[in-house]
Amino acid sequence: MKKVINAVLAVCVVLLAVICWRSIQDDINFDKEVAYREAQVKARLIQIKEAEEAFKQQHPEGAYCADWNVLTEFVRNGKLPVVIKEGVLSDEQMEKGLTESKAAEIIHSGDAKAIAEYKLEGFRRDTIWVSLMDSLYKDQNLNVDSMRYIPFSEGDTFEIVACPNTTKSGAIVQVMECNASIASYLKGMGKLGDRLIKNTTIEADEMGRYAGLKIGEAGDGWNNNAGNWE
Repeated sequence: MKKVINAVLAVCVVLLAVICWRSIQDDINFDKEVAYREAQVKARLIQIKEAEEAFKQQHPEGAYCADWNVLTEFVRNGKLPVVIKEGVLSDEQMEKGLTESKAAEIIHSGDAKAIAEYKLEGFRRDTIWVSLMDSLYKDQNLNVDSMRYIPFSEGDTFEIVACPNTTKSGAIVQVMECNASIASYLKGMGKLGDRLIKNTTIEADEMGRYAGLKIGEAGDGWNNNAGNWE
Protein backbone atom coordinates (compact mmCIF):
# COMPACT_ATOMS: atom_id res chain seq x y z
CA MET A 1 0.00 0.00 0.00
CA LYS A 2 2.84 2.33 0.86
CA LYS A 3 4.38 1.75 -2.56
CA VAL A 4 1.09 2.61 -4.23
CA ILE A 5 0.81 5.86 -2.27
CA ASN A 6 4.42 6.78 -3.12
CA ALA A 7 3.76 6.07 -6.80
CA VAL A 8 0.64 8.23 -6.76
CA LEU A 9 2.54 11.03 -5.03
CA ALA A 10 5.33 10.77 -7.59
CA VAL A 11 2.82 11.06 -10.42
CA CYS A 12 1.23 14.08 -8.72
CA VAL A 13 4.63 15.75 -8.37
CA VAL A 14 5.35 15.17 -12.04
CA LEU A 15 1.94 16.50 -13.05
CA LEU A 16 2.39 19.62 -10.90
CA ALA A 17 5.81 20.20 -12.42
CA VAL A 18 4.37 19.87 -15.93
CA ILE A 19 1.51 22.25 -15.07
CA CYS A 20 3.94 24.81 -13.65
CA TRP A 21 6.21 24.49 -16.68
CA ARG A 22 3.28 24.88 -19.06
CA SER A 23 2.07 27.93 -17.17
CA ILE A 24 5.50 29.58 -17.30
CA GLN A 25 5.93 28.62 -20.96
CA ASP A 26 2.51 30.03 -21.82
CA ASP A 27 3.46 33.34 -20.19
CA ILE A 28 6.75 33.42 -22.10
CA ASN A 29 5.05 32.65 -25.40
CA PHE A 30 2.38 35.26 -24.69
CA ASP A 31 4.96 37.95 -23.97
CA LYS A 32 6.82 37.06 -27.18
CA GLU A 33 3.63 37.28 -29.23
CA VAL A 34 2.73 40.66 -27.71
CA ALA A 35 6.22 42.00 -28.46
CA TYR A 36 6.03 40.67 -32.02
CA ARG A 37 2.64 42.25 -32.67
CA GLU A 38 3.74 45.57 -31.19
CA ALA A 39 6.84 45.55 -33.40
CA GLN A 40 4.71 45.00 -36.51
CA VAL A 41 2.34 47.83 -35.58
CA LYS A 42 5.24 50.20 -34.85
CA ALA A 43 6.81 49.39 -38.21
CA ARG A 44 3.53 50.15 -39.99
CA LEU A 45 3.13 53.41 -38.07
CA ILE A 46 6.61 54.49 -39.14
CA GLN A 47 5.70 53.76 -42.77
CA ILE A 48 2.57 55.88 -42.37
CA LYS A 49 4.61 58.66 -40.78
CA GLU A 50 6.99 58.70 -43.76
CA ALA A 51 4.06 58.90 -46.19
CA GLU A 52 2.38 61.68 -44.21
CA GLU A 53 5.53 63.79 -44.02
CA ALA A 54 6.12 63.40 -47.77
CA PHE A 55 2.50 64.38 -48.39
CA LYS A 56 2.86 67.47 -46.18
CA GLN A 57 5.95 68.64 -48.07
CA GLN A 58 4.01 68.69 -51.33
CA HIS A 59 0.68 70.00 -50.02
CA PRO A 60 0.07 73.67 -50.96
CA GLU A 61 -0.79 74.54 -47.36
CA GLY A 62 1.67 72.15 -45.77
CA ALA A 63 -1.13 70.00 -44.36
CA TYR A 64 -1.16 66.32 -43.51
CA CYS A 65 -3.67 63.87 -44.98
CA ALA A 66 -6.63 62.47 -43.01
CA ASP A 67 -8.19 60.59 -45.94
CA TRP A 68 -6.93 57.03 -46.41
CA ASN A 69 -8.02 56.91 -50.05
CA VAL A 70 -6.03 60.05 -50.86
CA LEU A 71 -2.97 58.93 -48.88
CA THR A 72 -3.00 55.47 -50.47
CA GLU A 73 -3.14 56.96 -53.95
CA PHE A 74 -0.30 59.33 -53.07
CA VAL A 75 1.89 56.46 -51.88
CA ARG A 76 1.09 54.37 -54.95
CA ASN A 77 1.69 57.05 -57.59
CA GLY A 78 3.46 59.90 -55.83
CA LYS A 79 6.88 61.31 -56.67
CA LEU A 80 9.62 62.73 -54.46
CA PRO A 81 12.15 65.44 -55.46
CA VAL A 82 15.81 64.45 -55.34
CA VAL A 83 18.59 67.00 -55.84
CA ILE A 84 21.55 65.81 -57.91
CA LYS A 85 24.70 67.49 -56.62
CA GLU A 86 28.07 67.63 -58.36
CA GLY A 87 30.89 69.89 -57.24
CA VAL A 88 31.21 72.13 -54.18
CA LEU A 89 31.84 75.85 -53.86
CA SER A 90 35.34 76.82 -52.82
CA ASP A 91 36.17 79.49 -50.26
CA GLU A 92 37.35 81.72 -53.10
CA GLN A 93 34.01 81.40 -54.90
CA MET A 94 32.02 82.12 -51.75
CA GLU A 95 34.22 85.17 -50.99
CA LYS A 96 33.09 86.52 -54.35
CA GLY A 97 29.52 86.35 -53.06
CA LEU A 98 28.59 83.09 -54.77
CA THR A 99 25.93 80.99 -53.06
CA GLU A 100 24.45 77.59 -53.88
CA SER A 101 21.29 79.14 -55.31
CA LYS A 102 23.19 81.78 -57.32
CA ALA A 103 25.60 79.17 -58.70
CA ALA A 104 22.70 76.96 -59.75
CA GLU A 105 21.01 79.96 -61.40
CA ILE A 106 24.15 80.71 -63.43
CA ILE A 107 24.48 77.09 -64.53
CA HIS A 108 20.84 76.88 -65.57
CA SER A 109 21.12 80.16 -67.49
CA GLY A 110 23.72 78.60 -69.79
CA ASP A 111 25.80 81.80 -69.67
CA ALA A 112 29.21 80.42 -70.72
CA LYS A 113 31.00 83.63 -69.78
CA ALA A 114 29.60 83.70 -66.24
CA ILE A 115 30.21 79.97 -65.81
CA ALA A 116 33.86 80.44 -66.77
CA GLU A 117 34.23 83.60 -64.65
CA TYR A 118 33.00 81.85 -61.52
CA LYS A 119 34.75 78.55 -62.43
CA LEU A 120 31.51 76.56 -62.35
CA GLU A 121 32.33 74.10 -65.14
CA GLY A 122 32.05 71.10 -62.79
CA PHE A 123 29.16 72.42 -60.74
CA ARG A 124 25.67 70.91 -61.08
CA ARG A 125 22.44 71.20 -59.12
CA ASP A 126 19.46 69.48 -60.71
CA THR A 127 16.19 68.24 -59.24
CA ILE A 128 14.74 64.99 -60.49
CA TRP A 129 11.50 63.28 -59.44
CA VAL A 130 11.57 59.65 -58.38
CA SER A 131 8.89 57.16 -57.36
CA LEU A 132 7.83 57.59 -53.75
CA MET A 133 7.46 53.82 -53.40
CA ASP A 134 11.01 53.20 -54.64
CA SER A 135 12.44 55.99 -52.52
CA LEU A 136 10.72 55.44 -49.17
CA TYR A 137 9.80 51.76 -49.19
CA LYS A 138 12.43 50.04 -51.29
CA ASP A 139 12.98 46.43 -50.13
CA GLN A 140 10.14 46.73 -47.58
CA ASN A 141 7.64 44.69 -49.62
CA LEU A 142 4.89 47.19 -48.78
CA ASN A 143 1.34 46.37 -49.85
CA VAL A 144 -0.13 49.83 -50.34
CA ASP A 145 -3.72 48.63 -50.12
CA SER A 146 -3.05 47.04 -46.71
CA MET A 147 -1.30 50.11 -45.32
CA ARG A 148 -4.45 51.38 -43.61
CA TYR A 149 -5.13 48.16 -41.71
CA ILE A 150 -3.81 47.47 -38.21
CA PRO A 151 -1.84 44.19 -38.19
CA PHE A 152 -3.63 41.29 -36.43
CA SER A 153 -6.82 43.37 -36.01
CA GLU A 154 -9.03 41.44 -38.43
CA GLY A 155 -9.69 44.54 -40.53
CA ASP A 156 -9.57 47.49 -38.13
CA THR A 157 -8.03 50.60 -39.69
CA PHE A 158 -5.54 53.05 -38.25
CA GLU A 159 -7.28 56.23 -37.18
CA ILE A 160 -5.74 59.37 -38.70
CA VAL A 161 -6.38 62.90 -37.47
CA ALA A 162 -4.89 65.83 -39.40
CA CYS A 163 -5.64 69.43 -38.51
CA PRO A 164 -4.14 72.87 -37.81
CA ASN A 165 -3.23 73.58 -34.21
CA THR A 166 -2.34 76.79 -32.39
CA THR A 167 0.80 76.76 -30.26
CA LYS A 168 1.20 78.62 -26.96
CA SER A 169 2.98 81.41 -28.84
CA GLY A 170 -0.01 81.81 -31.13
CA ALA A 171 1.60 80.23 -34.19
CA ILE A 172 -0.53 77.88 -36.28
CA VAL A 173 1.07 74.55 -37.16
CA GLN A 174 -0.24 71.57 -39.07
CA VAL A 175 -0.31 68.43 -36.91
CA MET A 176 -1.29 64.81 -37.32
CA GLU A 177 -1.93 61.75 -35.21
CA CYS A 178 -2.26 58.11 -36.26
CA ASN A 179 -3.15 55.45 -33.73
CA ALA A 180 -3.89 51.77 -33.21
CA SER A 181 -5.67 50.67 -30.05
CA ILE A 182 -4.33 47.77 -28.04
CA ALA A 183 -7.77 46.18 -28.32
CA SER A 184 -7.26 45.96 -32.09
CA TYR A 185 -3.79 44.46 -32.39
CA LEU A 186 -4.17 42.03 -29.48
CA LYS A 187 -7.34 40.45 -30.84
CA GLY A 188 -7.59 36.69 -30.54
CA MET A 189 -5.04 36.31 -27.74
CA GLY A 190 -7.37 34.62 -25.28
CA LYS A 191 -7.89 35.39 -21.61
CA LEU A 192 -4.34 36.68 -21.13
CA GLY A 193 -4.85 39.09 -24.00
CA ASP A 194 -8.23 40.25 -22.70
CA ARG A 195 -6.73 40.84 -19.27
CA LEU A 196 -3.82 42.86 -20.68
CA ILE A 197 -6.17 44.94 -22.82
CA LYS A 198 -8.39 45.68 -19.81
CA ASN A 199 -5.53 46.54 -17.45
CA THR A 200 -3.72 48.68 -20.03
CA THR A 201 -6.90 50.59 -20.87
CA ILE A 202 -7.67 51.27 -17.19
CA GLU A 203 -4.12 52.44 -16.52
CA ALA A 204 -4.07 54.64 -19.64
CA ASP A 205 -7.40 56.26 -18.70
CA GLU A 206 -6.15 57.01 -15.20
CA MET A 207 -2.93 58.59 -16.51
CA GLY A 208 -4.49 60.42 -19.45
CA ARG A 209 -2.62 58.37 -22.03
CA TYR A 210 -3.63 56.51 -25.16
CA ALA A 211 -4.27 52.77 -24.72
CA GLY A 212 -2.27 51.54 -27.66
CA LEU A 213 0.41 52.70 -30.08
CA LYS A 214 0.41 55.97 -31.97
CA ILE A 215 2.54 58.55 -33.74
CA GLY A 216 2.07 62.30 -33.52
CA GLU A 217 -0.27 64.31 -31.35
CA ALA A 218 -3.29 66.25 -32.55
CA GLY A 219 -3.81 67.91 -29.17
CA ASP A 220 -1.70 70.36 -27.20
CA GLY A 221 1.31 68.08 -26.83
CA TRP A 222 2.56 68.26 -30.44
CA ASN A 223 5.68 66.08 -30.61
CA ASN A 224 6.98 66.26 -34.19
CA ASN A 225 5.25 62.97 -35.03
CA ALA A 226 7.16 60.87 -32.50
CA GLY A 227 5.85 57.49 -31.43
CA ASN A 228 4.36 57.22 -27.94
CA TRP A 229 6.72 54.29 -27.29
CA GLU A 230 9.81 56.44 -27.91
